[in-house]
Amino acid sequence: MWTQILVMINWFTVKLKYTKQLDNGTLKRVTEPYLLAGMTFTDAEARIYEELGTTIRGEFLVTGIARTDIQEIFPFDGSNVWYKCKISYESPDADGGKSKKITQLMLVEAGTVKEAYDNLAENMSNLMVDYKVISVAESPIIEVFYPKENEKRVEPAEEGPMKGMIPNEDFASEKASNPIDELEANE
Repeated sequence: MWTQILVMINWFTVKLKYTKQLDNGTLKRVTEPYLLAGMTFTDAEARIYEELGTTIRGEFLVTGIARTDIQEIFPFDGSNVWYKCKISYESPDADGGKSKKITQLMLVEAGTVKEAYDNLAENMSNLMVDYKVISVAESPIIEVFYPKENEKRVEPAEEGPMKGMIPNEDFASEKASNPIDELEANE
């Protein structure tokens, strides 16, 4: 029997440096941040080469990779303008003590700051606690690359003791031997 184990996906900001052709036709060396899902830093670097290797003309260089603390991403209208929204709320302590203040970052796609706020409010409407929007600011992120469907790792499930083990011929014997007898025989 096989079972699926989902791998923890992290969000990484990857900065690329390359020569970009501007609208007026001039070439300019730019550094742009992209957000992508990956399991490790190495995976993030490999994925950015995979995603943008064919779309960016010429050479490009990965100048930085950093894990980001974005909790949720809310795409909306395809405007490719992303807003970083910071919210906070209080969560009751599990031990019944003081409540704990939790701050989270969300990335919201919208055309304006007001649209970003409205889209955030719409998505947070099912949150069962009262929250405050601390800030809504335009993010420099150029594009977001979501997790791939095949980023699920499948591993065999344990079905019982020794299941799936292959016996080694070196340790197989026809009769059980006594270690003391073997020592006396070697002397």
